[in-house]
Amino acid sequence: MPPAGHILGIYARTDVERGVHKAPANEVIRGILGFERDSSGFERIVNKREQDILNPSPTNINVLRDFRADNRGLRVWGARCLTSDTPWKYVPVRRLFIFLEESIDEGTQWAVFEPNDEELWATLRQSVSDFLTRVWRDGALLGATPEEAFFVRCDRTTMTQDDLDNGRLILLIGVAAVKPAEFVIIRIGQKASGAEIEEL
Repeated sequence: MPPAGHILGIYARTDVERGVHKAPANEVIRGILGFERDSSGFERIVNKREQDILNPSPTNINVLRDFRADNRGLRVWGARCLTSDTPWKYVPVRRLFIFLEESIDEGTQWAVFEPNDEELWATLRQSVSDFLTRVWRDGALLGATPEEAFFVRCDRTTMTQDDLDNGRLILLIGVAAVKPAEFVIIRIGQKASGAEIEEL
């Protein structure tokens, strides 16, 4: 059977346990029926060498891997989108932006038909900033402070008089999304007393 249902379940589980910013990868695939001790239930077992060909750009194919020999089970091993557009290559980055866009759109609908003035702009800036601060605290945005993680502008620098005359309110938001640690590189070296570490 195709893995679509299992993958959707992993997405949902990851969303609930961690949030949309966590890659739905390196996650155990639960509930694959009909496999015995010697069978994974996968149509084909993909090894590391094959994955190294499938996963990196330009193919960006996420694979399902059998790590039972290492007592790690069956896992989704990859979190890439089928795109050559580097800023959008990771599943959690795309999903985070979809979440932000929909949440901010829903959370600002109250502002439609309100007087388009400085008071409204300040209220919107505060409301969206409060929301993004919560998102940052949840670990979805990169930066040691909220100021490093995002900005929200809604003032005379984002709107012209023509915008105001034609009923447009323009809110400009920038966020720094956290990307997955796809490759963990460990360097081990030997340190002599009082000397620098010499990498192996």
